[in-house]
Amino acid sequence: MFCSGTKWVAEATICTKLMKREKTRMGKRRAKKAKREEKKKRRERMRNEKRRNQMKRMCERKKYKTDLEDQDIMGAFLDKPKMEKHNAQGQGNGLRYGLSSMQGWRVEMEDAHTAVIGLPSGLESWSFFAVYDGHAGSQVAKYCCEHLLDHITNNQDFKGSAGAPSVENVKNGIRTGFLEIDEHMRVMSEKKHGADRSGSTAVGVLISPQHTYFINCGDSRGLLCRNRKVHFFTQDHKPSNPLEKERIQNAGGSVMIQRVNGSLAVSRALGDFDYKCVHGKGPTEQLVSPEPEVHDIERSEEDDQFIILACDGIWDVMGNEELCDFVRSRLEVTDDLEKVCNEVVDTCLYKGSRDNMSVILICFPNAPKVSPEAVKKEAELDKYLECRVEEIIKKQGEGVPDLVHVMRTLASENIPSLPPGGELASKRNVIEAVYNRLNPYKNDDTDSTSTDDMW
Repeated sequence: MFCSGTKWVAEATICTKLMKREKTRMGKRRAKKAKREEKKKRRERMRNEKRRNQMKRMCERKKYKTDLEDQDIMGAFLDKPKMEKHNAQGQGNGLRYGLSSMQGWRVEMEDAHTAVIGLPSGLESWSFFAVYDGHAGSQVAKYCCEHLLDHITNNQDFKGSAGAPSVENVKNGIRTGFLEIDEHMRVMSEKKHGADRSGSTAVGVLISPQHTYFINCGDSRGLLCRNRKVHFFTQDHKPSNPLEKERIQNAGGSVMIQRVNGSLAVSRALGDFDYKCVHGKGPTEQLVSPEPEVHDIERSEEDDQFIILACDGIWDVMGNEELCDFVRSRLEVTDDLEKVCNEVVDTCLYKGSRDNMSVILICFPNAPKVSPEAVKKEAELDKYLECRVEEIIKKQGEGVPDLVHVMRTLASENIPSLPPGGELASKRNVIEAVYNRLNPYKNDDTDSTSTDDMW
């Protein structure tokens, strides 16, 4: 009896252990199953999140693509560049100026400019020059070239107290003038035909007897050459600049592909009202700001030589030092400022600029003068290039090589005395003239003005 009882207890203990073991095993199975289910749910959540992000990016890309297509329409290219130029020149107040603008490859000319020597209201000894680079239309650029100066000089901040305005008056007045004209254009546009989508950068100088005020809003640029060197240049307002990017993000925007919301390539401009409608933000806190940067520089009668104002179609292919050196070298062979400006835009076209191009050159009394030695070297260079073109064509033997072949051959050679900054591109007109003279029956279709494959 005792033995059978002991046996029963032993069996019960074994059963209990087995049940516990089975319970543990079942618990582990349930835990593993729950873990698998959790992983499955987590993977599903991640897949859904990925799909949502993909859809979001796709929608954003579609929006940005539409914006960029709008820009491409306004910035589409012609089959051949329009090389006709608008020129002007003048002098007064101890200054001489010349300007040149060319449509180039764009389907529309959207640049404008202002050149005024002698301002009204007791400022006869002052002068104002500016270049406006329009985008998505020319309306804003055209309006600014006609009215911006009035908005600057007629506001109370500029006038200040009686007498000539102080440096601070001028700087505050310029800023106020930009904000006023921007708001005026917005109201005017909405009253007439709804919001105007065009915009414009602006770069200018206001020159008084004692100071030069550089004004910049956007990515056009101005520079001062003093003592044969770049003494000052304005900073481009690009969306990727840290302070510009911070303002854009604070206004709820973003910077993608170096553009505001993936669309506009400048962070400050006049017009562009689609980017100036963030509620609760002031005019200088919007995605695109109309506020200019203003720098005052004391004039140096002995050292100041010239000022260059140009749109980004120029700066896209020439740096500050390059353009300064090139203009200085041209002033040593001609005193015709229109001709110098024409050489600048032609050279930039041949260097590959695809944009509208406008440049104003303002010379102080101490600007470089024509040098007989420089004139002689220029003539020798032109003669050398003429001879080389003839040699290249004759060496070809049967048939005439195209102009691209001639330019490539010359580009591979070490040609002395080429204009600094412009290099061989600045002599394209000379080379082409000789080529055309030696090959008068060429097929124009094979001689594109494009230099995409030139170098």
